[in-house]
Amino acid sequence: MDDIMTSTTAPPPIETVRPPVGIVGAGVMGRGLAQAVATHGQNVILVDLNETILRQAIEQIARTVRAQTLMGAATGASAAGVVARISLSTELGALAPCDFVIENVVEKTDAKESVYNLLGRTVAPDTILAANTSTFPVAEIASFTSHPERVIGLHFMNPAQTKPFVEVIPGAATAARTLQRALEFLGSIDKTGIVVADAPGFVSNRVLMLTINEAIRTVEERTAGATDVDRIFVSCFGHAMGPLATADLIGLDTILMSLESLRTRLHDPKYQPADLLCRLVAANKLGRKTGQGFFSYGGH
Repeated sequence: MDDIMTSTTAPPPIETVRPPVGIVGAGVMGRGLAQAVATHGQNVILVDLNETILRQAIEQIARTVRAQTLMGAATGASAAGVVARISLSTELGALAPCDFVIENVVEKTDAKESVYNLLGRTVAPDTILAANTSTFPVAEIASFTSHPERVIGLHFMNPAQTKPFVEVIPGAATAARTLQRALEFLGSIDKTGIVVADAPGFVSNRVLMLTINEAIRTVEERTAGATDVDRIFVSCFGHAMGPLATADLIGLDTILMSLESLRTRLHDPKYQPADLLCRLVAANKLGRKTGQGFFSYGGH
């Protein structure tokens, strides 16, 4: 009787489908994060209340990936491939399948409280809620949800798609497992977390906002023009970008809100925003996003 031939080839492994990453807010930081996550092969659900901002975000992401490809700085992912992994929605309910959500809403208490209240009713109790906040204490944000142990601060630098380091801020109630998962997530998108204690402004913005504000005062007081102020930091200290160009990149409205938040939370008048900053924001000269700040940006 002939031997029965049996295959010794192992069956192909079953591919695990990872839940999408949720990103709330499609402004400068939100779209940068969506690009970073999608570029590394993960699906994204990008949520914003404004459909126009969502459309602009996906168009900007495609342009940025194409530009990086032309400059040889892309990771090999095509613009079409990155965009295909990003879903858009105006409803927080769309984030229900996510197990990791990054919030990027405006630095105002009522806005953050509203978002976290809604997220608490939308996502599973073990879903990580990461606050990409500049100045808000994580413990305060965690108080807006019934599961504070799964809330953590992840302060991404701008532009989020290219900056490799992230401030990681556990709150008083943040679980060790939450911190571990946050660091693993950062590793999955080729970023490194630097863990710091929970305090207003953490390390980066507590120092940076003062630097920017004082640089603005030197222009206001005519100590030097904006170009020369930035030249000193770039040429003398080796900074990649001066403080005023950095302010334009972040957005002067965001700088103003951050300073006001730090002044209130630290009870320290040294964070009083410079008058020139207030005037520029009132005139809607917010930096790169409006085409005019301390410098002009044609075709923004």
